[in-house]
Amino acid sequence: MAASLPSNLIDTYRRLPGAPDEMLDDAGDLRPHWRYVAQVLDSLGHGELGQRKDEARRLLRETGVTYTVAGDPSRIETPWELDPIPHLVTSDEWAAIESGLMQRAELMNLLLKDIYGPQNLIKKGVLPLELIYAHGGFLRPLHGLPFPDGHNLPFYAADLARGADGRTWVLDDRSQAPSGAGYALENRVVMTRILPSLFRDAHVHRLALFFQNLRASIAAMAPRAGEEARVVVLTPGSLNETYFEHSLLASYLGYTLAQGDDLTVHGGRVWLRSMKRLEPVDVILRRVDDHYCDPLELRADSRLGVPGLTEVVRRGQVRIINPLGSSVLENNGLYAFLPEIARHLLGQELELPSPVSWWCGRPSDRSHVLANLEQLLIKPIYREAGSRVIDASLLDAAQRDDLKSRIEAQPHLFVGQERIRLSTVPTLVKDGLEARQAVLRSFLVARKDGYVAMPGGLTRIAPSQQSFDVSGQAGGPSKDTWILATEPEKQVSLLPAAVTGATTVSRRGDLPGGAADSLFWLGRYAERAEQSARLMRTTLRLYRDALEYQGEADMLCLDDLLQGLTHLTATYPGFVGPPGKSRRADPIPEIFALVLDRQRRGSIGFNLQALLAAAYGVRDRFSGDTWRIINTLRGRLDMLQGVEVGQQNALQNHLDELITALIALTGAVQESMVRARAWLFLDMGRRIERALLIISLLRSTVIAQRSPQVEALLLESVLRSADSLQAYRRVHHDQPQIYAVLDLLLHDDGNPRSLAFQLSQLQERVDTLPRDEWVRVTEQQRLVLDAVRRLQLPRLKELVAFDADRPSRLILDRMLNDIAVLLRATSRAVAADYFADLRGPRQLVQDGEDPA
Repeated sequence: MAASLPSNLIDTYRRLPGAPDEMLDDAGDLRPHWRYVAQVLDSLGHGELGQRKDEARRLLRETGVTYTVAGDPSRIETPWELDPIPHLVTSDEWAAIESGLMQRAELMNLLLKDIYGPQNLIKKGVLPLELIYAHGGFLRPLHGLPFPDGHNLPFYAADLARGADGRTWVLDDRSQAPSGAGYALENRVVMTRILPSLFRDAHVHRLALFFQNLRASIAAMAPRAGEEARVVVLTPGSLNETYFEHSLLASYLGYTLAQGDDLTVHGGRVWLRSMKRLEPVDVILRRVDDHYCDPLELRADSRLGVPGLTEVVRRGQVRIINPLGSSVLENNGLYAFLPEIARHLLGQELELPSPVSWWCGRPSDRSHVLANLEQLLIKPIYREAGSRVIDASLLDAAQRDDLKSRIEAQPHLFVGQERIRLSTVPTLVKDGLEARQAVLRSFLVARKDGYVAMPGGLTRIAPSQQSFDVSGQAGGPSKDTWILATEPEKQVSLLPAAVTGATTVSRRGDLPGGAADSLFWLGRYAERAEQSARLMRTTLRLYRDALEYQGEADMLCLDDLLQGLTHLTATYPGFVGPPGKSRRADPIPEIFALVLDRQRRGSIGFNLQALLAAAYGVRDRFSGDTWRIINTLRGRLDMLQGVEVGQQNALQNHLDELITALIALTGAVQESMVRARAWLFLDMGRRIERALLIISLLRSTVIAQRSPQVEALLLESVLRSADSLQAYRRVHHDQPQIYAVLDLLLHDDGNPRSLAFQLSQLQERVDTLPRDEWVRVTEQQRLVLDAVRRLQLPRLKELVAFDADRPSRLILDRMLNDIAVLLRATSRAVAADYFADLRGPRQLVQDGEDPA
């Protein structure tokens, strides 16, 4: 007999009329496998579960788990949402689903081989030729390509849902570059943190073994028999909607994350450009769509792929997961023929059915679709940007007529599909529990003996109770999927275990040029943001003093600092020149714009935004603690937007917190990053930028001759902005003097804020850069040596002296300018040698040549 509903929280839950429910049966009673979990949830209560949900949101935010929703104008960092109520499936039910998934994966594997091989299904009339050839995912350059032995579809996913009849349906097949496995892993990690006892006592099947199988399968696919495989994860970049997952999988599986520009074809092979070397690539785990993978043979305007990649695939010198052209299996028109295809290729009926579909390319099917338009979903056979599923029941008469005309004009491009009422799951909302439709995406990986399924997968739920669109692009929350075992399962670590036999090479030293570029500029933007915030804070302090005391020296010093602020941030005209004179009289609007305006190049908001974008591009290089600090900076940036112009105290407090967070980032990088190439480029960027900012600060404040009182105030402000005031006071007990200040900020190599310290550190970094064997002194070394020489040669007495013809320190100004020119040239030389492939056109295929 079904158990009665517990009181309180569970009592708030109501089924949706006409929809099956995962927690309640048709009589409204708890399903047996929900009894224990529902009892625990009810004992926690709505308030406690709400706190657990907030904790999940905090953990996901700190880890940087994100997803970009379609139509989001920012295109970056949409927080991932996790509902704390798990989606439960019994082991017995899962066993049947798993069997059907393995059958379907094998069917898709054979279908892919036939489409790009003998095409027996087309020749025998099982599949219409135009259904395949008109599909955008069918890549003609890949036809006739010989498939290696074994499984041709290494990684497969299916979107599942329970229908009103209680059966599990396959709504969509995902064969091109299935996403979501990494999000499922993150959901599981968070759930074990927020509901540890419930997770343990519910006997949930674990996910780690699936990822171990994935790693072993990838290693076994290397074309070089008996050798360790070098694997890269090919990503479109940090603006891609699932970039977080690309980074996570690369880090978790121990692979190199690379973009198309980081790879090159030479000598009939694919190579990873890593620090002036070419490293061979054996397997590419791609997250770039088919057409964009090779601009030479596929899509000419693509900047995401690797020219010549298709030819290397033909030669069997690289394996791609999943193979190019596999998106042809995501053809919605196949569902009208899939049962017959299964009988032909497997001699079996489908264990997991798809919704009944009618391909409009067949006259009888087209007639049925046009006659029953309002009862069907209309789908294009090819999913591409801008295409969408049309619920004809929501259209008015004119829209329906337009749709009919489009179908009649190109019938082979459309499919009509029966509408499935999806089952609902309990979801925590403000007022209790709410029923929302759910779709489960499950994942399978090929092994020698068949396919292995992830126990569970990623459950997505509708964004609202009224919504029937259940997808990542709809922006709905997610759930962790629990397959309930009958007894405790053996603990398996989420860390990759040692794998016997074939394995993959650990390539922690690999650093693609794009990653080096992002790290270098991350260091530069972090330093810009910090130094701008320090000078801004000092300027606000002096502004208050000038208003309170109305001293002439304070006003003149403020005037110089405001102009220095423009020079340091390069936000011209700002406070400089004739336009700046009026702004200096009322500086607050411009000061706030220099902090808050994210669109203004050089502002603190702009620099922080650029810092975060650079960090996001290399997120796989940072520890969890470092990433938490980076997310703190994002929070600080968001908080700054709430400050209104004129709220000086609030702005000062935010600047204090921002500087603290930036210092924490520096400390985390110094203490947690291995002193390898990634750290090397990040630190080089920081040293170059700090040196340039010191130079800018000094040139805008100490070059022109001023009265002793004004110069003393300026020097104190310079020391405060350079975080060197306390260091000065520990040695000197009077007001700042130019000799001592310049000695501390220029020549004291023990002061981490001095120019000499930056050049010394930079010299060490460029000395360790990889170089060609025949090069004795690199361009970077020559430039930095020249900068060091120019700093060391002049005597301090010459630097502080004013020119005989004008009231300025010309020797100091020229020296600082020369060093700045050399530092900028160093930055360009580093970029030219390590960030970009400047070799120009090259032979893609040339047998017998090894470029390494």
